[in-house]
Amino acid sequence: MNDVIDSDGFRANVGIVLMRGGGEVFLGRRVGGRGWQFPQGGVRCGESLEEAVLRELHEEVGLQSSHIEIAASTARWLRYRLPQRYVRRNRTPLCIGQKQRWFLLKLRRDDVEFDLGLTAEPEFDAWRWVDYWAPVREVIYFKRPVYARALTELADSAFPQGHPPLPSWWTEVTRRDRRGAAETQASTG
Repeated sequence: MNDVIDSDGFRANVGIVLMRGGGEVFLGRRVGGRGWQFPQGGVRCGESLEEAVLRELHEEVGLQSSHIEIAASTARWLRYRLPQRYVRRNRTPLCIGQKQRWFLLKLRRDDVEFDLGLTAEPEFDAWRWVDYWAPVREVIYFKRPVYARALTELADSAFPQGHPPLPSWWTEVTRRDRRGAAETQASTG
């Protein structure tokens, strides 16, 4: 099945913020130590966003729908452009970036077992729980604006009684990333 790439060159994608009871979120280390990120993946032709979330959740971390509840999603697509060196020019249609809908998933029980090796090409080789805002600082630079927007939008659903304060580094990291490259800024669409 092929992923959906729109006429502007953005690949439809779902992002997963998996949260456990204490308010921490799951971060996976990309195979080979290539950075930390949330589970995410392309939406296939004919697949609903929710179907894509459940498929990616199972493929990347080994969880089933019975392990989670879908608590919220972003209202719109959040986009980022890939830096030129990451654009695969030998593929048709050309993909210049991702448009993502982000989903907040809450674990029904904190004692679930993750299985990172369910596919022939696993996405992650390690995982850990981190504070809610930490992924913005840890993800690769060109995804930071989207992570900041997604976590900010999902925070009220994640923490109905009031979300944790933004960390002291937040303003500097998000300002630097907005200033750093117009090509990688998040936009809605």
